[in-house]
Amino acid sequence: MSRTMLQVRVTRKSMDAEDVAVLELASVDEERQPLPAFSAGAHIDVQLPNGLVRQYSLCNSPADSHRYQIGVLRDSASRGGSTAVHDLIKEGTTLEISSPRNHFPLAIEASHSILLAGGIGVTPILSMAERLSAIDAPFDFHYCTRSLQCTAFHSRILASAFATRVSFHHDDGDEGQKLHLRELLDSHREATGVHLYVCGPQGFLDWVIQSAEAAGWPAAQLHYEYFGAEVSKSNSDAEFEVQVSSSGLLVRVLGGQSVVEALAQHGVQVETSCEQGVCGTCVTRVLRGTPDHRDHYLTAQEHAANNQFMPCCSRSKSPVLVLDL
Repeated sequence: MSRTMLQVRVTRKSMDAEDVAVLELASVDEERQPLPAFSAGAHIDVQLPNGLVRQYSLCNSPADSHRYQIGVLRDSASRGGSTAVHDLIKEGTTLEISSPRNHFPLAIEASHSILLAGGIGVTPILSMAERLSAIDAPFDFHYCTRSLQCTAFHSRILASAFATRVSFHHDDGDEGQKLHLRELLDSHREATGVHLYVCGPQGFLDWVIQSAEAAGWPAAQLHYEYFGAEVSKSNSDAEFEVQVSSSGLLVRVLGGQSVVEALAQHGVQVETSCEQGVCGTCVTRVLRGTPDHRDHYLTAQEHAANNQFMPCCSRSKSPVLVLDL
């Protein structure tokens, strides 16, 4: 990776709930390279022992200056990231990570915050709850999981200063404890300055975002982060060309092939990380042409502008895309 990386050591590894590994990371040299401060909602890139790079949200309090904490669910459909965390990383393992980046920040102007977490999407939401609680800002926290056994950080939340603000919703529980989303959205729709934050699986995010939009919530008050997404890739996708503006090189992108893969075959490297269109690492300016956006990172307004796209997953509606590379 081209960006400056930090050396950290896994000072603690534990299991929390069903198939969730929690890692605590500390600088290997606190005096010379202390951990940078972070804000609620931030994530780090982690260079895993098997060579993959993955993004994980920081779930501890931003007030912590000596450690980072991440929670990773073992995913049966893992492309190698979660299995590396669970099977290859031990206490004492040294890792390289990026400095924290935040594409999911809290809105400082909010009069009230609604935090919605689905499954392991609780990780950035936890950090937000820690921050809002620390500054005594009003918020409600709704945490949806399949069952109590799948509810990571349950004990930590119950022991926290914000425990009374949290409602747990389990798929296998009775109807009364389930999240009645439309009622929640309607109860805050007319209030001024209420912001909603949601993180979780794609289906959960789509449900919340579409429900909020249907209920009339302004887009500026909806904040979300995908931690994984299906990448639409098919051999039946139409072929197109991308042109590298700095050299004039024309590269054909085949059906079932990503722009990043096609460029790499011609020696043009684009930095990537998630390869799913959720992290923003590979965002590239488009100088001419119309992208076929398939990411979950850029906003609807940014999609409409068509002056940038994610070459790890998006394609082109026009015969040629000229890229600022």
